[in-house]
Amino acid sequence: FNGYLQLLSRQSFGSPLMALGASFTLAYLAFQLVRTVLWWRYKSYPVPPGPLPRVTVIIPAYNEGAMVEKSIYAAVASDYPADRLEIICIDDGSKDDTWFYIDRARKRYPKLIKAIRFPKNRGKKEGLYAGFSRGKGDFFVTIDSDSVIAPDTVKQVIAPMLNDARIGAVAGNVKVYNRARSLMARMLAVRFVLAFDFLRASQSMYGCVTCTPGALSAYRAAALKPVLKEWRTQTFMGLPANIGEDRALTNFVLRQGFYTSYQRSAIVHTKVPETYKGLCRMYLRWDRSNFRENWVQLKFIFSKYRSRHRLLPIIDFFMTQIEFPLTYLFLGMLLISFWLYPIVMVKFFAGLGVFTLVWMYYYIHQERDLDFIYGIIYSYFAFFALNWVQPWAFITVRNDRWLTR
Repeated sequence: FNGYLQLLSRQSFGSPLMALGASFTLAYLAFQLVRTVLWWRYKSYPVPPGPLPRVTVIIPAYNEGAMVEKSIYAAVASDYPADRLEIICIDDGSKDDTWFYIDRARKRYPKLIKAIRFPKNRGKKEGLYAGFSRGKGDFFVTIDSDSVIAPDTVKQVIAPMLNDARIGAVAGNVKVYNRARSLMARMLAVRFVLAFDFLRASQSMYGCVTCTPGALSAYRAAALKPVLKEWRTQTFMGLPANIGEDRALTNFVLRQGFYTSYQRSAIVHTKVPETYKGLCRMYLRWDRSNFRENWVQLKFIFSKYRSRHRLLPIIDFFMTQIEFPLTYLFLGMLLISFWLYPIVMVKFFAGLGVFTLVWMYYYIHQERDLDFIYGIIYSYFAFFALNWVQPWAFITVRNDRWLTR
């Protein structure tokens, strides 16, 4: 570290950059402390007593095979009144036997399941739109076709909206379905808890969860219907916005003045990539849509889109945006210091391990198991193998291919 400081001091830009880095680090740590307090105070909403509303569950599928049947049957097994529930499953022009499993489930539960089959692939957004436009529910629950919900999840995921009329969308608690199948999946299981539970729980405290995920989300029909056509036809840089439909829909809900929330007790288990190639493709798709939707969010985040609770979303937005360029600026300088002062490399990676171990407190507190060790492995894996993904996503932001299909 001393050698790194000596390197910077020899450069005319060293002092300003050090001041910038120190300022950002202090601001980041301060906001992380705020997030920690909010995360600590977070509690799931209870399911209120009384009759439950009509709910439409939507499951879009493409080349999912037998997994879609597991997803459908998990929704059928929900402890939700059957006369208040409808399930719409859409086969988005699959080329495998996905329709066989959807149709078999429909025939088994004809009063509960409606099946739609596209003659050719139209994309996930079109599948969701078909469900949204045909569903009769007061609330909509979306589930990915490679995901399996718990029996009480439908009740739990709409509970925040039943308690608070200001809430227009709710993010579920996404866990890894195939975590035991590979080292990659085990690392992602820890990553999901840290990146999703911690972040969304803290954001939920000020009503601005920035992404209600495709794996499991719920929407108030009154918040959804007015923006469906605009969401369906959304474009970016002259091209259709085909990826990141969940993040985009969240922005449309927020822009209307609704709050977005997180429900930790609404559990879904989803399949994650088990290979490096699959992981990179997933992150590229996520990062490209995030860059696009950050630009969309910028257009309303500083406006009076809602009457209260606007300050923390602005701070959250600012910290998120400034983190990307500063991270890669100082990463480049760090690599130079590794070459000039190899001892800095040893100290940095030792420090990375210590910092990650502290970060694992959130996982241990939440999950109370020993798999946190995979989170430490992930931090080193991400440094060496994933640092290229976000810059490349930024450069290729107009690429709207799904990649994992």
